[in-house]
Amino acid sequence: MKESIVNRVAQSPLVVIDLEDYYDNIPRFQVDMAEWLEDGLILREQSFREALKQKEWSIFQNSYVAICCSSDAIVPAWASMLVASYLAPFALKIGYGNVEALDSSIFQTILENIDYSQYSGKPVIVKGCANKPIPKTAFVQLIEKLRPIAKSVMFGEACSSVPLFKNNK
Repeated sequence: MKESIVNRVAQSPLVVIDLEDYYDNIPRFQVDMAEWLEDGLILREQSFREALKQKEWSIFQNSYVAICCSSDAIVPAWASMLVASYLAPFALKIGYGNVEALDSSIFQTILENIDYSQYSGKPVIVKGCANKPIPKTAFVQLIEKLRPIAKSVMFGEACSSVPLFKNNK
């Protein structure tokens, strides 16, 4: 008599969270204010304002945009605010820093809006491998949300996970 193969992982109470499922494919861009600085170091208000007026901002329609300054120039805070004011009618979200910082901000919003009650009292595995750029801050924010409610939290795959936390209540 043949024995049937039993998928014990599928029958277990384990719940898998894959942060990649929350990653959207909305385009991400970075706008570098250094392109509008004189000699890459000096911000001249009049020419800066004129350059911003000439820029075609509609290319950022329905996208996420990170504003940065790649030069070592000291740029006043109002400059990034002014750039953001031009982006606001087009971009879905605007952040300051690089695209990874922007993704961290996006994931913070996503993770704050998840109903975590479905993980209450359950063993949870946070999937580690991803094909999309999941910021490390998202994993940190996730464990912060799961720790008070999950029975346990592990990282990786069901076949080879790293235990992170076990609630002994």
